[in-house]
Amino acid sequence: MNNQGSGSGSVKEEASAIGDRVVGNVKDAYGAVTGNESVEREGEMQAAQGNQRQSQNRMLTGLFRDRESTEKAYQGLRDRGYSDNDINLMMSDKTRDTWFEGESQGDTALGSKALEGAGAGSAIGGTLGAIIGGIAAIGTSVLIPGLGLIVAGPIAAALAGAGAGGLTGGLVGALIGSGIPEERAKLYEEGINSGGAVVGVNARTDEDAEYFENHFRTNRGEHIYR
Repeated sequence: MNNQGSGSGSVKEEASAIGDRVVGNVKDAYGAVTGNESVEREGEMQAAQGNQRQSQNRMLTGLFRDRESTEKAYQGLRDRGYSDNDINLMMSDKTRDTWFEGESQGDTALGSKALEGAGAGSAIGGTLGAIIGGIAAIGTSVLIPGLGLIVAGPIAAALAGAGAGGLTGGLVGALIGSGIPEERAKLYEEGINSGGAVVGVNARTDEDAEYFENHFRTNRGEHIYR
């Protein structure tokens, strides 16, 4: 098992970088709509800084079509020394309900992640303040209204902000807002809408990134982005 690096530090850095990008994009859009050039410029700079910081991380994501393969991929990340708060998860609320119907939080690691915060009013609103406030939702399960998308992990802030603000529109726009390339985002959208799930993590080392890529492929992962 590779425990190199601090899990909490990794999450905080990723969350902080994503937060800078989300808040920066919101300020940029808000400034453009209101004609406030100062806020717009400030937003552009903050978003650019967040993007640069996030690009230094080793983001790896993969699409899984069924619960069994998703469970194995998720557990493989935990077995490598990554905590639940390090792992990103995206699926539709319909998939969550289908896969974990009748189960309680804690039955499985994946189930706990997907069910975390369910029914607790964790949906993000559409106002500027709510979008920025949504960054505080990192580490909990968040439902983005209108998209029917469940997101959990450090990536939650970026997805919630993009989805709630309607800055780019739709599931593809929300995925792009999280740093996933457009071409891959469209493939993930199809997979999520077809009942699959996307699992991801920011690997702490190149060795971990290579290990996870092979692990995802072994467990029927598709469209693996690294």
